[in-house]
Amino acid sequence: MSIKLSTPSAVAAALAGLLAASPAMAADYVQAAGAPGSNLAFATKYDGEVFAGTFPGFSTQLSFDPANPAAGSLDVAIPLAGARSGNSDRDSTLQGADFFDVGKFATARYTAKGFRALGNDQFAADGTLELRGVSKPVTLTFTWTPGAQPVLKGKATVKRLDFGVGGGDWADTKTIPDETAISTVVTFKAK
Repeated sequence: MSIKLSTPSAVAAALAGLLAASPAMAADYVQAAGAPGSNLAFATKYDGEVFAGTFPGFSTQLSFDPANPAAGSLDVAIPLAGARSGNSDRDSTLQGADFFDVGKFATARYTAKGFRALGNDQFAADGTLELRGVSKPVTLTFTWTPGAQPVLKGKATVKRLDFGVGGGDWADTKTIPDETAISTVVTFKAK
């Protein structure tokens, strides 16, 4: 069977029809090495005083098409020994057995398959956080800024006690709240 297209508008219409019939393909990205601004941070309180920290060295892989978020996937590896809060005593406590227990659990991992569109360029990834050998659901809400180096800005809330973080004497939520705020900014490059 052959199709004869006699006018430029017929050719354009045929191409538009083919493109519309093709499913949108998610683009694959990796976190841009050394890109300014990529950051993974946490914030909580200790005895009513807010403190924050970061996880340097985290790495992110993403497959995403804003027109088809359900086809997306996200994989974040988080080296726990690098956690920095601006206080060396607190940092060594975070690495110890009562908190991250980096001797047994060097890396946390967040994975998600399929995202939800929330409107206004906002999306949600209903993923799984694996921390200290425990896997629990965590939702990351994020915005997406396309470009030559697209940027994902997101936030989530993690209940530390669900993962055994801050057990023992540290389990009192009056001293340290159960909920920890997580925020991230990731600059990507095409894979």
